[in-house]
Amino acid sequence: MKRLAITPGLILIALLVQTAPLQAQVRLPVSGTLSVVDAGTWRTVQKGVEQRKLALVRSEPNYQLELKLLRLDRQWISPRALASAEFQLKSATAKSFVEKSGAIAAINANYFDERGRPLAYLKTASQEINRAVSKHALYTGVFAIIDGNPTVTHRDDFTPAQASAALQSGPLLLHRGTPVETMRGLGRYARRAVIGIDKDGRIIIAVTDAVLGGLSFVELQELFGNPKWQLDTPDLLNLDGGGSAQLYFKSGRLEESVPGTTEVPVAIGFFVKTN
Repeated sequence: MKRLAITPGLILIALLVQTAPLQAQVRLPVSGTLSVVDAGTWRTVQKGVEQRKLALVRSEPNYQLELKLLRLDRQWISPRALASAEFQLKSATAKSFVEKSGAIAAINANYFDERGRPLAYLKTASQEINRAVSKHALYTGVFAIIDGNPTVTHRDDFTPAQASAALQSGPLLLHRGTPVETMRGLGRYARRAVIGIDKDGRIIIAVTDAVLGGLSFVELQELFGNPKWQLDTPDLLNLDGGGSAQLYFKSGRLEESVPGTTEVPVAIGFFVKTN
């Protein structure tokens, strides 16, 4: 068998191959400076629950982030508005809400003031905490349970007496498949948390996971409203973002956590139906 002679030229070629830069990531433009580098796929993690991650990159300023999502089938999973006071707590993390309530997942909910009191309309299964539907320009949407069904709607279409539980937040980003014009000055990049109802009636919750920056409302409208990203969510509501944005999910040994930097007084919990 003839042996290959190792020459200086072959050594140089090998070194060039090893040190050559990896092929650049394929970037799919979303809006402005934001691109998707990995759209991910929905993966079933238990009956009625699917998980997905979108990897994104921003070119200016330069940073990467993930959008972590859960899709929940209301045939198997039911949502509830949870107030920390139910567990004798002033506020709590999403993980604490899960551990205290027996939920499999929780996401932070509506806004609150500097004293930790929730703002705008709020009703849990046991108590109507805030009775007035706010007309503030920010609180344009409501997540509600009506006749046992979760819904995201405009506040002008919401009737408190019809809901067994509801919370008001905003801005409403998508309504019946149409982007809703948001307040001026809210186009900045920030940590976001959202909840929506997709075209098949499933609940989608998502939180951005990034050390720096985040997403704008316009970018969220594009990601959830454009069919090419396969989220197909005609009704989408922004929840409290910034340090409040957090998500926790646990199923057996599988655990997904996007911790916030502050505790919150209200969360939306998701429970396995027992019948």
